[in-house]
Amino acid sequence: MKYLGHLSTDDPLYGYLRDDIVPKLGVKTRSPEFRVYQLPASNHVYLYEDQQSQTRVIGKFFGGLPDLDPEAATRRMEREFNNLTYLRSIGFTGYPHYVARPLGRNANLNKVLMEEFCYGTSLATFILNAIRNSAREALFEKLTALAYFLASLHNRTVHERTVDFTKDSEYFDHILQNLINAGRLGPDEVREFRQLKERWVGQSCMWEDRQVLVHSDVTPPNILFGDGLWVIVIDLERMKSADRVFDLGRVVGELQHFYIQYAGDKWLAEPFIGHFLWEYACHFPDRHAAFASITRRVPFYAGLTLLRIARNGWIGGHYSRRLLDEAGKTLR
Repeated sequence: MKYLGHLSTDDPLYGYLRDDIVPKLGVKTRSPEFRVYQLPASNHVYLYEDQQSQTRVIGKFFGGLPDLDPEAATRRMEREFNNLTYLRSIGFTGYPHYVARPLGRNANLNKVLMEEFCYGTSLATFILNAIRNSAREALFEKLTALAYFLASLHNRTVHERTVDFTKDSEYFDHILQNLINAGRLGPDEVREFRQLKERWVGQSCMWEDRQVLVHSDVTPPNILFGDGLWVIVIDLERMKSADRVFDLGRVVGELQHFYIQYAGDKWLAEPFIGHFLWEYACHFPDRHAAFASITRRVPFYAGLTLLRIARNGWIGGHYSRRLLDEAGKTLR
């Protein structure tokens, strides 16, 4: 988090925060003084803290991003606002499952979405503590809580329609194209990855489950934990209908990535992966059948996650190659 200074009282955002946003939190202040901090994120995300009341709010700006025209930016802003609102409407407003409260959105202020600031410790912190400080039990406990949250999200939002695996296949192709554009895959590797994908397309299990709402971006910074089973979820910009294992595979791939990067061995993540999937399966009438069903599909989504991470510009070439090799093994 980087401190940027104070928000000018002449900035149009100042009046919006003072008159429309802060009062929704039950705070009354005539002349707030907002300190501004930039948060690490793919969008332009800032923390605004009133020095007088210590009130904190988050502003996420969709305008001005290089890959979004104004109409697309407005749609993204509206979509995340509606996603947050919907999940809160179906009960994600208190212990043990909490979704950040949206406070407003304003297309005229650079397409900003305002939401409450949520306190919590990120999943990334628990993973790193398990690797560096042998704090394994804490990670097991938080993966139990995360499995409970995801099972609740998925089971409350089941559709009658079955999974359309075509969409995930197209997303796989999109990630491959990113890797090609970045010069990280040669023609032979691209051909092999596409062949591996087609094998998964031909598996009936990838089409049989019913669609659910998935968070779709269950990365360690987006999942916060409090005491006990408290799970606090932020960043619902990418929520969509898909296979429930889309989320589970993302968690599996992220755990593998952390253990490859910081411990040098993805197999050290296996006890945590097995625990997470087994805990998720306990929220179904037949735990063993559920576990068998999801573990058949997890390798595709875990491999896809490793490919997704490998495309990032902040990933060095050597480590990207390691992730690509592991993705291929997983997909096979």
